[in-house]
Amino acid sequence: MLPLLTVLFLISYGLMAMLVVEQGRTIDSQSYLIKELFRDSSELTGMKSNLFQKQRAQAQAQAEANAHSQAQAPSSQVAPRDNAKSNRNPGKLRRPAPLRPPRNISDVADERRALFSI
Repeated sequence: MLPLLTVLFLISYGLMAMLVVEQGRTIDSQSYLIKELFRDSSELTGMKSNLFQKQRAQAQAQAEANAHSQAQAPSSQVAPRDNAKSNRNPGKLRRPAPLRPPRNISDVADERRALFSI
């Protein structure tokens, strides 16, 4: 019985060694693929960044060309200066605050309660 167990042990040990070797190969190939994907991702990010910078430079050049063409032809209109806030940040429009309904005095105690619904 002992020789049979010894043979089975050697066979199982050999299969286990083959499994470890194959897992090592798999891990190495996955590591290589991850590095390649990271490199490709870095290249893609760089290409997108360059494209964005080119588009931004092109838009700035076009805006400067438009400003230059408008500066050559003087405008006969005078800009109104009645609103001081709009002169500080002309590119940002302010939206009025949303109106809230008036509070009912009997609902004051209900504000502390938090209702959760699914």
